[in-house]
Amino acid sequence: MKTIVMKFGGTSVGSPEAIRNLAQIVRTAQAGGDRPAVVVSALSGVTDLLLTAAHAAAEGDASPARTTADTLRDRHHRTLTAVAPGAEAVGQLISDSLDQFVNLCQAISVLGEASPRALDAIASLGERMSAPLVAAALEAEGIPATAINTAEVVLTDSHFLNATPDMDATRERAGARIQPVLDAARVPVLTGFIGADRRGAVTTLGRGGSDYSAAILGVALAADEVWIWTDVNGVMTTDPRIAPDARTIPVLTYREISELAHFGAKVLHPKTIRPVVERGIALWVKNTFEPANPGTRIVLEDDGWVEGGIRAVTAIKAQCVITLEGRGMLGIPGIAARTFAAVARTRTSVSLISQASSEQSICFVVPFSASQTVVAALEDEFRRELAGDDLDGVTASDPVAIITVVGAGMVHTPGVSGRMFSALGNAAVNVVAIAQGGSECGISCVVSALQADDAVRAIHQLIV
Repeated sequence: MKTIVMKFGGTSVGSPEAIRNLAQIVRTAQAGGDRPAVVVSALSGVTDLLLTAAHAAAEGDASPARTTADTLRDRHHRTLTAVAPGAEAVGQLISDSLDQFVNLCQAISVLGEASPRALDAIASLGERMSAPLVAAALEAEGIPATAINTAEVVLTDSHFLNATPDMDATRERAGARIQPVLDAARVPVLTGFIGADRRGAVTTLGRGGSDYSAAILGVALAADEVWIWTDVNGVMTTDPRIAPDARTIPVLTYREISELAHFGAKVLHPKTIRPVVERGIALWVKNTFEPANPGTRIVLEDDGWVEGGIRAVTAIKAQCVITLEGRGMLGIPGIAARTFAAVARTRTSVSLISQASSEQSICFVVPFSASQTVVAALEDEFRRELAGDDLDGVTASDPVAIITVVGAGMVHTPGVSGRMFSALGNAAVNVVAIAQGGSECGISCVVSALQADDAVRAIHQLIV
């Protein structure tokens, strides 16, 4: 009998139909002799609505909180009535949670500030409503289930908005709180995304938090497998909206999915899967709405390299190339350090860096929305060099996109970059900048935003 941690994302619990699909997936797993533990996200869109109202309250307007509470109360109660009619206790819990949300927003409005701790308390409410709702739906389908708030299980530090778990303590708590539920042949339905610090304050796990919860709990329960259920058939070779012939990738390595996540693909964040793959726990990405599809398996390493080495191509759009150039840069130590220190002070993430060997220019890519802030910071940092003509200037490009090909097998395959740039040339796509990491798992180039889709389609044809 295998223990399987199943995580269901927002779209996988976002409607009565989706929740019924979830119940059937759980039933099928049990029929096969497995013991499923279910981790759920908030219903799709709920967390964004909660946080939008909280930020409005911080600006002094608490009225959106009541409107949001009314909207969410109606949605959750309609969903509950559809999947678990008569579950009055769960309906009352949902109403109490939304009353708490309104009270928190009123307090934020009075203070004029939303602290990270307060934002975590508000952001966690979506999962705290969805887990009891899903547990009630399973019970209505004849599947014994128990909702568990993972604030009782996942012990974290006090870094609100992006907390780090204490795995030893979490493992001990999971054994005491979740294991007895599994042993009693019941399905634990666990809140994703959240934990609590040693004082009992609710924390959240940051980007990809529900996936991260599944990984944490998979390790804590010594699960045999972790399945991430979403609304696509695993990880695709590219965005099917750009290339309709995109297909599911059967196997991906940790390094490959890390590259894909960094460069814009909507896949698992590397942090969420590392605890699982490092312990040899099987990890799958599957489609809630097509459960028979095998999906994608994530492994630590894979020796079955495909011909050509390219597994996927992705694009991250709405970017900007910032260029710092001038003959006065030649041979002067510390230019790069000062450049990126200035960027760091703006709290802007750099997606790609390229520098010519002549050392007369540095270019890097940032989100287009941050470009003017970054330019201003660099002009301030190098005001003396600019005034003395040691630097020619700091420029920002028109919108661009970063196109990245990913494949751990590329290191074993000669000529991948040549075929990639030949394909772009044949498609009349102009390359602005190029970067490749030492691991050779990914090659990136920068193209005009207007040519991004053409670039993806041209490279996608190289995937065999």
